[in-house]
Amino acid sequence: MTRVARPPATDVTLLPREVDAAQAQRLIEAAGDVSLLLDADGVVLEVLAPDREVRKVARRDWRGRQWVDLVAIDSRDKVRELVSAALTDSVPSPRHINHTSRTGPDEPYIFAAVRVAGSARSRTQTRVVAIGRDLRDTVELQRRLVEAQQTTEREHWRFREAETRYRTLFQASDEAVLIVDGATLRIVEANPAAQTLIGAPGRRAGAGMVGLTLANLFATDAAQPLATAVATARSVGRHERFTATIAGTHTTVVVAMASFRQDETAFLLIRLAPVPAPATRRAGAGAAVAVGPGAGEPMREVAFVRATPDAVAFTDGAGRVLSVNRAFARLAQLSSEDQARGEALSRWLGRTGVELSVLIANLRESGTAGLFVTELRGGLGLVTEVEIAAASVEGVGPPTFAFSLRDVGRRLAPAEAAAPASVSPSVQQLTELVGRVPLKQIVSETSDLIERLSIEAALTMTRDNRAMAAQLLGLSRQSLYVKLRRFGMGGLEEAPDGA
Repeated sequence: MTRVARPPATDVTLLPREVDAAQAQRLIEAAGDVSLLLDADGVVLEVLAPDREVRKVARRDWRGRQWVDLVAIDSRDKVRELVSAALTDSVPSPRHINHTSRTGPDEPYIFAAVRVAGSARSRTQTRVVAIGRDLRDTVELQRRLVEAQQTTEREHWRFREAETRYRTLFQASDEAVLIVDGATLRIVEANPAAQTLIGAPGRRAGAGMVGLTLANLFATDAAQPLATAVATARSVGRHERFTATIAGTHTTVVVAMASFRQDETAFLLIRLAPVPAPATRRAGAGAAVAVGPGAGEPMREVAFVRATPDAVAFTDGAGRVLSVNRAFARLAQLSSEDQARGEALSRWLGRTGVELSVLIANLRESGTAGLFVTELRGGLGLVTEVEIAAASVEGVGPPTFAFSLRDVGRRLAPAEAAAPASVSPSVQQLTELVGRVPLKQIVSETSDLIERLSIEAALTMTRDNRAMAAQLLGLSRQSLYVKLRRFGMGGLEEAPDGA
């Protein structure tokens, strides 16, 4: 019969038979971050801790009180279980205990308890030691981990939303756009407008152009300009436009090229615009604008109006849109430029209904207007601060106006963060006191408001570390505590003097 080997028992003879009180105290202090010496009723007789500051505060707040009264409501049953198990010489599992604090949030500990003296029959001399580990650093690390996870999740969805917007614009754009690998010059992506403009000889409908070589799209006479454009785009980022002929459809197009990097890989962004057939300029500026900004003008001017990052809109004398460029459609949150045609410009422009009317009246009188700041309301609710420069377009026929709008929201000073609801009096209330109370009193209240806001900002920046907050404010810790009591902040309004 096979005998099962048992683990060797602990040789208690190796331990000293007697340990004096000083040695026991040092042993208990070293065993945890904070240790409580309790009687049989759970009253804290002594607090032991390696850290002198922790020991001082704990002795002041905990000694002589029932342990169950020092913890949060959800931890009281756990404390009773620990003490009861220790008195019966059971070995309970360590329990998570939240101690209340007068100066901040609850302090988390993990406690284990054991009876060290007396017996269950003699409660007078019975002593229980509860040894605890401070979990505040662990909780802080967990909080930061959760914050990092939430930030990562937000960034992920922000990326997904940006990609969705890019895909929508890329697919819905009326301009032919190609994304080309900068190393192999093979097409990586092509939008539907490019599919229609270029076609793909020898490929079935809908098969796409991905994988084709860029040089194969154009006629042989475009080889040298294309090579020069690619080399320049790789070195300086963009290249001047050049004209080339599509090999399959024999369509003459203007090619604009720029380079960008993604994931350490270089790509080329290529835009293709068909060259319009020569046309006779129509009578009247309004008719010319109706077929596109600068119809009949040199190709460079037409391309500039279409590609400029400033939003451009042309209207008739009544303020109805004749045409807009892509930048205006983007600011107004339109899916295409054609959506704006025929609509009143005031649908998007101006804070009030009379701003555009006043601007048009000035244009009729002086012919130009500049540095006019207002807001542009997008179709989906986005409001953008814009600066307007406008001019009357000269020509035969009814009057036509051109508006150039520049987004200035990012360069305007951001609004000041609103003061917390607890701050009293507010800045608005202080300004309302002018004429009602003496200036000296207003200045005194304003000083108190600024002082409180500065203290709150310092505590927020230092995560409620008052020593660091005092350094940021150039105060001593005692002065900071005096001001905290004065404003009733940090839970010190009920603290005794000297705390």
